[in-house]
Amino acid sequence: MSDPVQHEVIELDPVQSTDPLMYIRACIAYTDNQDALDGQESALGDDSESYTTSLKSSILQYKYENGRRYHADIKDKSYWMPNDEKELDRLDLYHHIVLLRCDGKLHLAPIGENPQRILDIGAGTGIWAMEMAEAYPSAEVVGNDLSPVQPSFVPPNVKFEIDDVEEDWLYSTPFDYIHCRFMAGSLKDWPRLMRQAFQHTKPGGWVEFQDFEMRFYTHGGDFSPGSPLDRWCDELIAGITAAGFDPEPGPKLEGWVAAAGFANVTHRLFPIPTGTWPRDAGLKRIGAFDLVQFLEGLEAISMRTMTQLRGWTADEVQVLLAKLRLELKNPRMRIQHNMHVVYAQKPFE
Repeated sequence: MSDPVQHEVIELDPVQSTDPLMYIRACIAYTDNQDALDGQESALGDDSESYTTSLKSSILQYKYENGRRYHADIKDKSYWMPNDEKELDRLDLYHHIVLLRCDGKLHLAPIGENPQRILDIGAGTGIWAMEMAEAYPSAEVVGNDLSPVQPSFVPPNVKFEIDDVEEDWLYSTPFDYIHCRFMAGSLKDWPRLMRQAFQHTKPGGWVEFQDFEMRFYTHGGDFSPGSPLDRWCDELIAGITAAGFDPEPGPKLEGWVAAAGFANVTHRLFPIPTGTWPRDAGLKRIGAFDLVQFLEGLEAISMRTMTQLRGWTADEVQVLLAKLRLELKNPRMRIQHNMHVVYAQKPFE
């Protein structure tokens, strides 16, 4: 039986800066310095031994739309987000945001000290898989994704594969831990994914899913129905749904995991602030980073879905996004979105 959802509440900072971007710049400068120091301490493995992805030429035939690069169609499955350098940088920033929100933890599932096999579904830039490989040197970490955008120089116990996780999984050896995050709008059959994860998890092993709600919520601020943010959410959710994908899997993860057969299900809900309105210094910093990634990612998140699935022209999208950027920079907005983390264990046989 699953535990009640553990829900955290963000307290409002009564003294809100009128210029959150000044605070954001300071946060970014601090993080850049920390990342530079961290990079000096990372031990990277040999390219030829660790990067084992076998690429087909068709996968590298990228599509270019509205000045952005998208991965090639694989069996007519078009992902709605670009995979160019600008987007990869944003994804790495979001990884940093999630680490801060989870108190620096790469995972919440109690996987023990020496997991032997770890699978990262939808590895993206590969940053989580590489950090897990360094944290657990005893483990073989496998990351899969539709796009070969991961770096060439990686820890020796990491390998990346090009794969569509909605096809049959062909792994011959089960995993101690399977991790999947930020796949909202990417999958058409979540229950099947859960069943395959169950089949490929060792008895006693763990799975963990982290995903969000695309809808934003106000924290007593000025965000109201009919605002640019509200309209943007409506259009994006409608477009992704029309394409057959689930734009908001977060609240449903717990039910899917339990239905697949997993036990000891835990569901935690993390509100993520957008902007510097929280009272808590740590959440204020998270909100600053989230505002940056959201502003940077608006075009990437919006353009393909709204032009191809909702009938907007590129110019119309840009007009809406300009209004939305002004709204997001308003310190009285006090908006947040929810990240759901669900982890569970496969019963011992």
